[in-house]
Amino acid sequence: MTTAPVLDRPTDAAAAPRRLRNYRTSISRGQGRSGWLFLAPFGLFYVAFLLGPTIWMIVTSFFNTSTVRTGLGSFAGFANYAEMLGRSDFWSSLWHTLQFTLYTTPPLVILAFVFAVLTNRMNKGQWFFRLAFFLPFILPSATISLIWVFIFTPATGLFATIQSGLGLTPGSGMLSSPNTAMIGVAIATVWWTLGFNFVLYLAGLQEIPRELYEAAAVDGASNWQQIKSITLPLLGRTTTLVILLQIIASLKIFDQVYLMTNGGPGISTQVSLQLITGVGFTDNRLGAASAASVLLFIVIVAIAVIRQLVERAAAKREIGA
Repeated sequence: MTTAPVLDRPTDAAAAPRRLRNYRTSISRGQGRSGWLFLAPFGLFYVAFLLGPTIWMIVTSFFNTSTVRTGLGSFAGFANYAEMLGRSDFWSSLWHTLQFTLYTTPPLVILAFVFAVLTNRMNKGQWFFRLAFFLPFILPSATISLIWVFIFTPATGLFATIQSGLGLTPGSGMLSSPNTAMIGVAIATVWWTLGFNFVLYLAGLQEIPRELYEAAAVDGASNWQQIKSITLPLLGRTTTLVILLQIIASLKIFDQVYLMTNGGPGISTQVSLQLITGVGFTDNRLGAASAASVLLFIVIVAIAVIRQLVERAAAKREIGA
């Protein structure tokens, strides 16, 4: 009588890899669920206050939505866009926004880099300069605007006092002239936000090994040659980040202009966000304001993309060289 063959049970050694894989899979699933739970608060915030309003803005730009009526209103198609593109004050406000960006971005990048390099070369007292440069950045825009309005006050302000001390005749005030009002707002902004870029550059400089500078000094390289050959190339990514953040922040200017000049004299300093606010909440035309917002959004994205493409092209040329 023959008996059926008995199949050998897998030994513990053979089953160990499978149990290990199952254990790792369960651990990965648990970590995945924990990660999603940690991301949930930010995800809700992002959808509720960033993604959701952006989608609503795009939708309402095609309707005659108003603050005095409920609902979307009648369908307008591209009429709101055509109206905004045909308004002279829209183009002037866009130009004032670009003008402010041109006034603030170069000094905020160059001065932040120079001050960061000088501070990084100090062996003692760096904490003081970090505090001195970054302290204005934490102040609210209302405080900064009030300080600089006092400084630019005609006849009695600090700026007028300096002009008198230099033998110059103080004028009607920097913020009172259409030719200089935007320059005054730009000066206040540079003083206010310089510390943020300064901290970014200082953090990047402290990541560069000092041995590189010591080796360059041994080879006879001057300070300028060290900056040109070591500092600038190794801070390339930091510079790209600073420029991109600064351009985007400058294109979204609103607080300083509204508080210091309210778009004046006349509309000589009216920026895009101020026009959008006026159309949306003064004229009660949310649809038209949304269309202007979408156009400004397109401009910001286009400038950011162009800046990135130029940076990549320059990097490719350096690699090819």
